[in-house]
Amino acid sequence: MKALRIAVAGAGYIGLAHMQAMAQNPHTHLACVVDPSPLALPHAKAAGVACYPSLAHMLAHDRPDAVILATPNALHLAHAMFCIDAGLPFLLEKPITPTVAEAEQLVAAIEQAGARALVGHHRAHSLIMAQACATVASGQLGRLVSVMGSATFYKPDEYFASGPWRRQAGGGPILINLIHEVHNLRMLCGEISAVHAFASHAVRNFEVEDTVAINLRFANGVLGNFMLSDTAASARSWEQTSQENPAYPSYADEDCYVISGTHGSLSVPTMRLKTYPNAADRSWWKPFELGQVPLQRSDPLAQQLAHFVQVAQGLAAPLVSARDALHNLRVTQAITDSARSGQVVHLHHPTGELV
Repeated sequence: MKALRIAVAGAGYIGLAHMQAMAQNPHTHLACVVDPSPLALPHAKAAGVACYPSLAHMLAHDRPDAVILATPNALHLAHAMFCIDAGLPFLLEKPITPTVAEAEQLVAAIEQAGARALVGHHRAHSLIMAQACATVASGQLGRLVSVMGSATFYKPDEYFASGPWRRQAGGGPILINLIHEVHNLRMLCGEISAVHAFASHAVRNFEVEDTVAINLRFANGVLGNFMLSDTAASARSWEQTSQENPAYPSYADEDCYVISGTHGSLSVPTMRLKTYPNAADRSWWKPFELGQVPLQRSDPLAQQLAHFVQVAQGLAAPLVSARDALHNLRVTQAITDSARSGQVVHLHHPTGELV
């Protein structure tokens, strides 16, 4: 099979990660880099490809087979619309757009054009998540009751200095980080029907939040809570527990989710399982049967890239569609709205019905 020529727009951290994944995939070839920053030039030169300041400049000189859009959140709508108009398949990094209104506009454009588009919620391609979802679906935990989750970590000052947009509206850990967690929670526990959140920016004092505490209600009756912070010196985050990305130190004894049901609980990503051996004799005075769900690990970005090749060629439907990504964004927007108002925010279907 001829290698797919893919342009990468945005040579920041995630764009470079996509380029690295492409270098290891025999079915992909980096066509060019698109980024107006002079900092992108050395990366393009090292890869032996041209660097264009815009998608329009790229198209005037080269037409790749597909595009990966790893640009700042505020540019997602314009760049995705460019690809739709040009008939280029694209992988759009999450969040799909910074606002629900923009995302609804983009979803309508994608569906009307029949565009081949995948949204980069890469954990949907994680083998750990696949096994966790399979364990929940198997019924071993009984009826789901609760989920406790966290994404607490410390981002250094240079992270914000290198990307000032991360300090401003459209950045912040809700849109940059929590949106991953929302997708995971939806895969594990079902649709989220209501949220109640408190947010603070007391430590960093940026325009955006640095710490958020969230309560969740799911449509199936499951209740959850989640702690988010990019200024907490803690290892209870997916990056620091999953061992999927070697760039992060990991801690084998830490988990970031605990999913509990009427018959047992599953801790993720250690996959430690606690269940009652006798379903008819359950009690907190009775010992659990301890187990661990076997799993394999792989780089979800590599898995996502392989899937994108299939999507771009029209051989597969996107695992994370634009409409699915829109729903993730609706949840994060509800969390932001709740933090501002102090009120419970209910989620609705596009029809207007409650989830």
